[in-house]
Amino acid sequence: MKGVTLIRRIGLILGPLLFIVLSQIEGVELEPLAWKVMAVASWMIVWWVSEAVPIPATALLPLVMFPLLGVFDISAAASNYANNIIFLFMGGFIIAIGLEKHDLHRRIALNLIRLTGTNANGIILGFMIATFALSMWISNTATAVMMLPIASSVIGILKKQTGAEGKGFKMFALTLFLGIAYSANIGGTATIIGTPPNVVFVGYVKEFFDYEVEFSRWLLIGLPIATTLLIVTYFLLTRVLYRNGLGNIKGAHEVIMKHIRDLGNFSKAEKLVSVVFGLTAFAWIFKNTINGWLDANLLNDTVTAMTGASLMFIIPLDWKKGENLLNWDDMIRLPWGILILFGGGICLAKGMETTGLIQYIGTSISEHPSINGWILILVLTAVMLYLTELMSNVALTTIFIPVVFGIAAGTNIHPLIIGIPVAFASSCAFMMPISTPPNAIVFASGFITIKDMVRAGFWLNILSILLLLLFSLTLIDWVYGDVVL
Repeated sequence: MKGVTLIRRIGLILGPLLFIVLSQIEGVELEPLAWKVMAVASWMIVWWVSEAVPIPATALLPLVMFPLLGVFDISAAASNYANNIIFLFMGGFIIAIGLEKHDLHRRIALNLIRLTGTNANGIILGFMIATFALSMWISNTATAVMMLPIASSVIGILKKQTGAEGKGFKMFALTLFLGIAYSANIGGTATIIGTPPNVVFVGYVKEFFDYEVEFSRWLLIGLPIATTLLIVTYFLLTRVLYRNGLGNIKGAHEVIMKHIRDLGNFSKAEKLVSVVFGLTAFAWIFKNTINGWLDANLLNDTVTAMTGASLMFIIPLDWKKGENLLNWDDMIRLPWGILILFGGGICLAKGMETTGLIQYIGTSISEHPSINGWILILVLTAVMLYLTELMSNVALTTIFIPVVFGIAAGTNIHPLIIGIPVAFASSCAFMMPISTPPNAIVFASGFITIKDMVRAGFWLNILSILLLLLFSLTLIDWVYGDVVL
C-alpha cells in the first residue's frame, strides 16, 4: 500500500512538471499549439497510469487547459463532453440498471446455466455462456459480482462430495471462477455498449472520420469474434490447462433450481423491462430496415438507446404509489465518471487532430513504407493487449486509438481494419488480477492464485492476438473493407 501511495505522489508532481517542460518547446517540427496539446496529453497519461487523482477527474483537464492554452474556446471544448456517443452509452447504462434493479439479469443467467446440465464441464460452460450473454448488455463488473455467489453455492455442494483437498475439486473451482472472469471480459466486446473501450473507439471513429459505426455492423463482427474467443477459452481451461476429471455433480441442479425459485414468479416489472430491452435491441439490430419502412432516416443508435432509457422512467410500475420501472434515485448507480472519461478522451483527440499531432504521427510512420500491414496490426494489437494488463483499459484506449489512426493514415491501412482488433485487445486482459474488475473479483474468491491466472492468461493472450489478426484480415475486412473514410 505504501508503494502505491508513493507512485501516486510521484505521479501527482510529475504530471504537471512534464506539462511545463513540453509546453515551452517551440520550433521542433510541430507548431507551438501541438506541443501544448502534447503537454496536456502527457500530463493526463502520467496521472492515468499512476492514478494520482481519480481517472475521470483527469479527463477534465482538457476542459480546463485547452481554453487557457488557446487550443479551443470553452464552448468548443465542452461540446466534446456532450458527444452523441456518450449518450448512446448512457442509454445502455440506464437500460442495464433496469435489468439489474428488477433481477431480470439473474433470472436470465440462472436459466442459461440450467440448460447445460449437471456435468462438471457442462456447469462451467453454463456459467461462461450466462456471464458472456449478460456482459454483452450490462457492466462486466456487475455481471461478475452477480455470478460469484451462484458459483460459490455450486462449489459448496462439490466441496461436501469430494473434499476441499481433492484435485478434481480444486481444478473445477479454479476453472469455474476463471471462466466467469474471462467470459465477462470477452462478452463485453460483442456489442458497442458492452464495454467502455468499444464506446471510446466508436466515438473516435465519429470524431476523426465522421462515420457512425452502427450497432448492427459491430454485432456482425463482435459476436463471431467474442464467441470464438469464448470457445477457445472454455476448451483451453477445461481440456488443456485445468482438467478436473469430474462427472456429474449431485445436487448442482437443485442448487440452481433453488436460486430460480427464490426469484419467485416472473414479475410485472420483469415483463415490462423485458419488453423495453427487447424493443431496444431489435431497433439497434434492424435500424436500417425500420428506417426503410418509415421511408425516413429517423432512427440511429443513440436515439434508440435514449428512447429505451426514457421508457424506463415513463412506464408506470405502480400507479397508486407513483412508481415507474426506474426512478431518478436509481441513477446513483450510473457510472457518471465513465461518461466524463469519454468526453475527456474525445476532447483530447480533437485537440490532437486540430493541431496536427495525429497527422505528424502518420507522416512519421509513412517514412518507413517497408512495414508490412499485417505485422503492424499484430504489433499494435499485442502492445494494446499487454499494456492493458497494467493500466485501465478505458484510459489506455483513450490514449492509444488516436495514435493507431495516425499510423493507419501514414501507412494507407484502413483505419477500421487496424483499429478494431486493437480496440478488442483492450478487453483481452487475462493474466493479472489488477487488469480488469472481473479478474479482481474472482481472484478475491480465494480459489485462484496469481500463478494460476498468469498461466491461463499467458496462453489466452497469445491466442487472442493471433485470432484478432486472423479476423482483421478476414471478417473485419469483409464487413468494413468497402467503407470509405
